[in-house]
Amino acid sequence: MKNIIINIAKEFSKTPGSRYISQGRYTGQKFRKEQLEPLFIDKDDNSKITIILDGAYGYPTSFTEEAFGGLARQYGKDRVKKRLEFISEEEPLLIEEINSYIEEADNE
Repeated sequence: MKNIIINIAKEFSKTPGSRYISQGRYTGQKFRKEQLEPLFIDKDDNSKITIILDGAYGYPTSFTEEAFGGLARQYGKDRVKKRLEFISEEEPLLIEEINSYIEEADNE
C-alpha cells in the first residue's frame, strides 16, 4: 500500500483562501476538487494520505471545513478518517479542528 504525501504550502498555496472557487484562487473547494477527490474515486484504494499543514501562513476555517468536511460529506467520514493523516508541528490544534469538521460532516 502506497503512502501519498501532500504538502499544502508547497503543492497548493502558502496562502490558503476561503471556501468556494468563486471567492478566490486558493480555496478549500479547489483544493478538495483538485488534490483530494481524485484520490477517493477508486473505492478500493485504501492508501494512506498524509497532509502536511506546516509552511502556510495560516488556514481560514472556511478553507479547512470545505476541503476536509466537504470531502467527508462526499465520501463518508469513516473512509476519510481512515485514509487521511495530518501533520503539523507549527499548529497542532489545527489537526483537532480539522478532525472535528470531518466528524461533524453529514453525508449529503
